[in-house]
Parts: sequence; structure tokens; C-alpha cells
Amino acid sequence: MSKRALIAVIVIFIAFVAMDFVLHGVILEPYYAESSDLWRPQDQMMVWLIWVVVLVGAAAFVYVYDRFFAAKGMKTAVVYGLVFGLGSGIGMAYGTYAVMPIPYAIALGWFLGTVVEALVAGVLLGAIVKE
Repeated sequence: MSKRALIAVIVIFIAFVAMDFVLHGVILEPYYAESSDLWRPQDQMMVWLIWVVVLVGAAAFVYVYDRFFAAKGMKTAVVYGLVFGLGSGIGMAYGTYAVMPIPYAIALGWFLGTVVEALVAGVLLGAIVKE
């Protein structure tokens, strides 16, 4: 992975953590509280594992773009972010909604949040990793 790609991983990881805080800790927090029987208690959550998952996700997002996209630029990165967000967001959010009794607001929040996060990551990626 190039130096620019490693920088992108770090920047996107930080962006994901910040956006996740807003999405999960502020916007969706009342819906998580409403369905608290579905989630681990706060003191049993594995925050370290969440950080590892977010870091691996950021690294995989950057790696695919850096390794497999010949034409690197803002437009390509934003389209990649959008497609990635739609594909992963629909599966994660609505796939979970189909099998778990989560409130619809959580599924919608996860879907839209994933799309927005991936779009932001695409913009950051396009700004950092380019031809």
C-alpha cells in the first residue's frame, strides 16, 4: 500500500469514528434505548473490537480503491464510495431488519449512515489517493 493510501486509512478511520459517534451516540441513541433488550449493556460492549472493525473496514475500503482502480480521482472515488455505501448499507441495515426486531428507525439510520459515511470516505479518498 502506498504512503498516500496509508494516510487515507488513518484519515478515513478518524472520520468513521467521528461520524459513528454522531450517528450512534446522538441520532440513534433514543432508538437504541427503546430497544435496549436487544443490545449488550454499555459496560459489556467491546469498544476495542469496534475500533478494530472500523480500522479494518477503512483499510479494506482504501485497499480496494488503491489496488484495483486504474483511474484514480475525485469522481471515481466518490462513485466508488456511493456504490460501496449502497451495497454494504442495504445488506447490513435491511438484512438485519429482516431477521431482528430492531425499530425501523435504526435500520433506516444504519442504511443512510452507511451511505453518507462511504460518500465522505470517497471524497477523502479522492482527495488523498490520486494519480
